Amino acid sequence: AQLVILHQSIPNRWMLEHMKLIHILHCIYIGFISIDCGLRNSSSYNDSATGLWFDPDDGYVEGGMRKQISQKFMADPFNEQQKTLMSFPDGSRNCYTLPSTIGKKYLLRATFTYGNYDGLNKTLDGSLFLFGLHIGVNSWEAVNLTNWDHTSILWKELLTVAPSNSLSVCLVNLGSGIPFISSLELRPLEDTMYPFVNTSVSISLLARTRFGNVADSITRYPTDNYDRIWESDSTSYPGVILSTTNKVESLPGNNFFNIPSVIMQNALTVDMNFSRSRIIITPPEGPNIDTKNMQLLPIFHFAEINGSNPNRRFDIYSAGELLFSDFSPSRFQVDSMHQNGRFLRNPNASFLLNKTVSSTLKPLINAFESYSLVRMDNLTTDSEDVNYMKEVKNHYNLTRVNWNGDPCSPREYSWEGLTCDYSKSNQNPRIVSVNLSASGLKGGLAVSLMNMVSLVYMDLSHNNLTGAIPDYQLKSLKILNLSNNQLVGPIPDSILRRFQAGLLELRLEGNPICSKVKDTYCSNKNKNAIQTMVIAVTVPVVLVSLIVLMCIIWKLCWKGKSDHEDYAMYEEETSLHVDIRRFTYVELKLITNDFQSIIGKGGFGIVYHGKLENGDEVAVKVLMETSIEDSTDFLPEVQTLSKVHHKNLVTLKGYCQNKKCLALIYDFMSRGNLQQLIRGGDDYSLNWEQRLHIALDAAQGLEYLHESCTPSIVHRDVKTPNILLDKNLVGIISDFGLSRAFNDAHTHISTVAAGTLGYLDPEYHATFQLTVKTDVYSFGIVLLEIITSQPPVLMEPQTFHLPNWVRHKIAMGNIHDIVDKRLLDQYDANSLQSVVDLAMNCVENAAIHRPTMTEVVSRLKELLPVVSSEKLSVSASTSSMNPMDAEIRRQFQLTISGVSNEENSFQSGYAGGMSELIHLSGR
Repeated sequence: AQLVILHQSIPNRWMLEHMKLIHILHCIYIGFISIDCGLRNSSSYNDSATGLWFDPDDGYVEGGMRKQISQKFMADPFNEQQKTLMSFPDGSRNCYTLPSTIGKKYLLRATFTYGNYDGLNKTLDGSLFLFGLHIGVNSWEAVNLTNWDHTSILWKELLTVAPSNSLSVCLVNLGSGIPFISSLELRPLEDTMYPFVNTSVSISLLARTRFGNVADSITRYPTDNYDRIWESDSTSYPGVILSTTNKVESLPGNNFFNIPSVIMQNALTVDMNFSRSRIIITPPEGPNIDTKNMQLLPIFHFAEINGSNPNRRFDIYSAGELLFSDFSPSRFQVDSMHQNGRFLRNPNASFLLNKTVSSTLKPLINAFESYSLVRMDNLTTDSEDVNYMKEVKNHYNLTRVNWNGDPCSPREYSWEGLTCDYSKSNQNPRIVSVNLSASGLKGGLAVSLMNMVSLVYMDLSHNNLTGAIPDYQLKSLKILNLSNNQLVGPIPDSILRRFQAGLLELRLEGNPICSKVKDTYCSNKNKNAIQTMVIAVTVPVVLVSLIVLMCIIWKLCWKGKSDHEDYAMYEEETSLHVDIRRFTYVELKLITNDFQSIIGKGGFGIVYHGKLENGDEVAVKVLMETSIEDSTDFLPEVQTLSKVHHKNLVTLKGYCQNKKCLALIYDFMSRGNLQQLIRGGDDYSLNWEQRLHIALDAAQGLEYLHESCTPSIVHRDVKTPNILLDKNLVGIISDFGLSRAFNDAHTHISTVAAGTLGYLDPEYHATFQLTVKTDVYSFGIVLLEIITSQPPVLMEPQTFHLPNWVRHKIAMGNIHDIVDKRLLDQYDANSLQSVVDLAMNCVENAAIHRPTMTEVVSRLKELLPVVSSEKLSVSASTSSMNPMDAEIRRQFQLTISGVSNEENSFQSGYAGGMSELIHLSGR
């Protein structure tokens, strides 16, 4: 108020500066934090475009290198923050720490402008440029700058709740480019806003769009008090712009979104001359947005701004699902429509507004927001332990590169020298061990270390610690190694009493304090005792290992006899509780004719031919001398195949669970596997159409696992040996020993890399972040094998990964040089080009660039326009269950639009027939 009064007495020539001062003070008052990363002169400034006050990143981050974009781009940036950046070439994780209020909601925005700052042209050199972005201890998104323009701004925005009095934003090096950041902004929100955001759920922005006739391309602060960025949509005819000067506000108490009135005063609808009435809103697509695997949260903002008394009613759909029925927007009043924070599976990320039969007017929309789910599942380290470790870090001025962010979480980025206890899954991890041996520590002992109630082991040996040992009230410490420092006495009674009671192992040798003391803690007896114990343990272990090795060799030598040993007495009493038949060992011997006919061998064991009582032929995979506890593949395969049923997935007839023998019984595939058929010699060769049918069969099996199973299943070992062929050459996916399922609440799961050399997804191999796109990559390799009949890794005359071999061959000659010679040029050139393009799309380095299996199935179907009726009926068996199949989706749209098939067919023949489907997209 004083500033406003002062404003009246200031001369006009100071007016502008005074208004800037008001803006700056207002931003400080409401808690805005704006950081220009890499700012060199360490001087804060007022941004001319926004009126916001930006600070350098001093005090917010440790490490990093200050850089500026290439000089030739310095005149182009949209704002000042693009000119500089902070690069992090060292360490796997580097974090900014922003002050916050625990439990408060915030909008967090990070921007990235490469600007060829390093002169390496990394975003446009064809290689993968990707790094991770974490919010605290949880993965937020990947920052993918592959093929990104040098001066374009990429921004990531998150709505989240502060878990403590600080918020960490971490850049994670994934081995595909040096992480960097241009700016970081924190904006507090009202507690009532976005009610579905809580401590376990954050949301990441996909699109935020305002509609209507708006001059500026973006709207933000001060129009929006919370500095949300609204992008303007500029839709041309047949879109119709509506606007009003009347104030449009929310009802009292409805402050969930606080949309500025000026945004709601404009809207978009459809010209009345068109018979159909739909507006399709599609969030933007690009290398940073993988909507196919996201869980989406759309928020529609409506207000009727037509001056008359309109009759405007419409339905709102998402991927064929009715979200809101017969909705009518309120006059000059904000209606924000969402399903109470429910996240949707919407692979096309499109939403349909369709006029009802009784409505006079077409749908309208004023603004739209779309977010994706970010799970906040990882627990932070206990806050007391975090504070103590920060005190230790400051006390000793430790500048370890990876001591950034949370000490224990995520596990793969825990601080070097710390061991954490994660045993209580519902509680914050605790630090149980600190090893700072030979770390260059100087000065006195930090009291903080001894205050950690969960600390069991501490090693501060071989440093230059001085002074006396403080009188610590030890909590749970059992081992304290202070040897080889410069510590002087006396030893506190509290420590001595624990040592004398046998509760503490104390080591002080190599300190001045031991010059007058000859107790065991000042001698090397502890060390010698440890060495003796190591010898005492190691020798028996070596002897036992030799005995075990001899037993294994003996068992291998006598394997022929042991295969026929009678294991009938070793049947497990407890079954696996799955809904398929359990065979006894005696029954196995009977159906395999005492294991006479071997038809294959693999990692699981030996495969025998068998015949059931009803005459059905089966394949029996048997692993002798192994219990269920010893096998990592048996249980996942049984659990998976007992639940999934699809014509392109192998059928599990039953299993045998014996303490000495495990077995899986499948339908017999008389034509072997795909690898045998495409690389099995010249006696038989698949023609082009047969190869495409098998590819489609395999794709449909994977599509079923990804899209129709709940939770989704990732096979993880898609390869030609695991695609079996029945007597009709129908492709069947097999071998589910490595398969993994993950809940809808997660977009990925972390696991160690698994699979087969040549088929491994490079992004998964680098990050261990498993998604359905891992299978898509492997399927791409399978497609290339189908085309070329070459193995996934070629060894002669030099080592080539198959995708690189294909690229090399095409670059050196033409696309026909890669085709299997046994096809004798009996294929369509356009079809070949399409399949090669699809395969290379599947093996993109970045998962976000790969198609889904649904898209793969659709594209393969397009390449097989003429098939036998039998094959067509089989190949289409799953498409009716998939609502996002292209044909099903088209028929659905015809149904809800109220237009007959005949009329639509007529209109679609003209260029303007579909012009009223207005696609509205944001960023």
